[in-house]
Formats: sequence, structure tokens, C-alpha cells
Amino acid sequence: MTVADPDLDEDGSLTHVLGLVHDVPDHPRPGILFKDLTPVFADARAFTTVATELAARVGEADLVAGIEARGFLLGAAVALVAGTGVVPVRKAGKLPRVAGSRTYDLEYGTATLELPAGTVPPGARVFVVDDVLATGGTAAAAAALLTDAGAEVVGFGVLLELTALAGRSVLAPVPVHALLHA
Repeated sequence: MTVADPDLDEDGSLTHVLGLVHDVPDHPRPGILFKDLTPVFADARAFTTVATELAARVGEADLVAGIEARGFLLGAAVALVAGTGVVPVRKAGKLPRVAGSRTYDLEYGTATLELPAGTVPPGARVFVVDDVLATGGTAAAAAALLTDAGAEVVGFGVLLELTALAGRSVLAPVPVHALLHA
């Protein structure tokens, strides 16, 4: 695992973040190497670094959308630093009022994301945040959901990109900003 852009790590803050990520073999099933990011959120210095670095990439966005569940943690922090509002992109069945939903394929089945009603005005510029970018399926579904609501997705920000899974290519041409690569 590496810092995505060593030029951003002059003070060693991202190296500190990197050192908090733990590999958990065979979770959630055999053959999977899970990247546990929980210690990053629990460490004030690391969490501040991640929020600040991702907020610097928000640009002229009106809103930050955080994808359930750890994207909520990051999204709220990034929006606070960037001075924007934040919108949760939820798993199906969690919202009392739904503006729209989008079903997407998983490795073994499907999942659905929903957008809360009354949160994304038409024409809003939205920066989407999640903890990990793997295949890009979840991020692409979130982007489609936001686009269906009349928003413009202006970028994606993630703490960790699993580069071998090529999720970035699914999201092109929208820019993807990752702080760490694995």
C-alpha cells in the first residue's frame, strides 16, 4: 500500500494515515484481504488529514454526497471543512422520503441505493465521497442516482483505491481523487 501522491505527504501526515490501515485476511470470506480503515477514523490527526485532503479537492461543488456507511463519516467531515452541505446516499429501506433509487450489481447479487427527497436541487454540483473505491459499482450507482435527480457529479474522493480492480475506469471521465493506493 502506498500514498497515492507523495507530493501531498511532505509533512508525513498521509504516511501516518497509511500506518493505521490494517489488513485482515479472509474477511468477510476466505480469499478476501479486507482493509480495516476504522483506526484512521479513531485517530484525530489521521481523520483531520483525510478530511482536509479530500476537502481540498471538492472545488466548486455545492454538496458532498457520502455513500453508506463509512462514506457518511468522511462525507460529513469533508463537507464541514469544504463549507458545503452533505447528503447521505443510503442503502434501500432506510429513508422515510425517497427522491430516487438505483439498483446495481454486486459480485453475488444486487444492491440498491436511495437518495433522500428534498436534498439535491436540480443543477447542484456534487462531490461524492466513500472510504474505498474497488470495482466502482457502488460509486457509479451513486453517481447515476444523483444524475437522475438533476445533479452534476463533479468528482469522487476516496481514502483508499484498490487499483487492481480498476474502479476508476468505470467512473471516467469524472475525476477520482484517492489518498492511498493498494
